[in-house]
Amino acid sequence: MTEPTPDLTPGDGPADDPEVVDFATRLFDLARQGDAAQLAAYIDAGVPANLTNDRGDTLLMLAAYHGHAAAVRALLDRGADPDRANDRGQTPLAGAVFKGGEDVIAALVEAGADPSAGAPSAIETAQVFGKNELLALFGGR
Repeated sequence: MTEPTPDLTPGDGPADDPEVVDFATRLFDLARQGDAAQLAAYIDAGVPANLTNDRGDTLLMLAAYHGHAAAVRALLDRGADPDRANDRGQTPLAGAVFKGGEDVIAALVEAGADPSAGAPSAIETAQVFGKNELLALFGGR
């Protein structure tokens, strides 16, 4: 599993505006840094909870992958989809399993994340990378 990146590819519409691209990049950086308060404020002000970058990584994916449970919870509380896969088929739960973030895994599972969603799924990720002890965190799901 590779690290999700916050790069945006210009296309038709707002992505052509350098200010919009800069703002979106800052949002993805906030997710990677785990700034729960600022992310929550932006989502509350109207930024889509499932905003994605050019690779399909959501703010939730980036926060989960980088091990920021507070940011994960803030995004989930504001409607982020715990099972939304990126363009590679990876879910936030699979990313958290890959990185071994037990508190992030717990937050995602509590929010209803499906350990069998995605390709590879969180279950498959745990098995492939020898993290079978994390399977217990799925609570029998």
